[in-house]
Amino acid sequence: MKKYVIIVAGGKGLRMGGEIPKQFLLLNKMPVLMHTIEAFYQYDPKINIILVLPENQKSYWQELCEIHPFKISHTLVSGGETRFHSVKNGLQWVEKDSIVAIHDGVRPLVSNAVITRTFNQVESGKAVCPVIPLVDSIRKKTETGTKSVNRGNYCLVQTPQVFLSNLLIDAYTQDFSDKFTDDISVIEAFGSCEPVMVEGNSENIKITTPIDLATAEAILKCRN
Repeated sequence: MKKYVIIVAGGKGLRMGGEIPKQFLLLNKMPVLMHTIEAFYQYDPKINIILVLPENQKSYWQELCEIHPFKISHTLVSGGETRFHSVKNGLQWVEKDSIVAIHDGVRPLVSNAVITRTFNQVESGKAVCPVIPLVDSIRKKTETGTKSVNRGNYCLVQTPQVFLSNLLIDAYTQDFSDKFTDDISVIEAFGSCEPVMVEGNSENIKITTPIDLATAEAILKCRN
């Protein structure tokens, strides 16, 4: 089956405290987003890469691709009002009867093993999501305060989330809800199927703060 990945990168980087959107910040001398694209290219050079960016960031991205230079082929698509609408725009470039992954542009350290696991599992599960266990104690807010809960009943959700394309395209015909936090939640609301959870990788962090960026730099140095 034909493979796609829609990489969604619409963040403004407000928590970074700077003017440059976080997906364009340098990580080991290369923009974060280029590391993300490279991870999927290394998994499969034939995968169809769809990059969704806000319209007003597309020209800047093209300039960055010339500066570095960056030669991995990809389709550039304009984003929407929300992440939901951005993914929906990206899906217009995906063929039916294929496999499609959705990945956060600011998760550049996803491992080849996780990408492989999610794609390999999708044909039987139809919708696959990588997760990692919680290591910290957690508490639930109540009307009177907080209470301790069993962290073993919870997990942290990552991307890529991978689907049979027909399933995801159909799910994205429903109306937007602010309860949609990721693509698995869109599938669940549509009532299509029960998602399959697979093991993620702990270094697959979402870069949203300066500490995240420093952590990613350290991880890359260890890898190299």
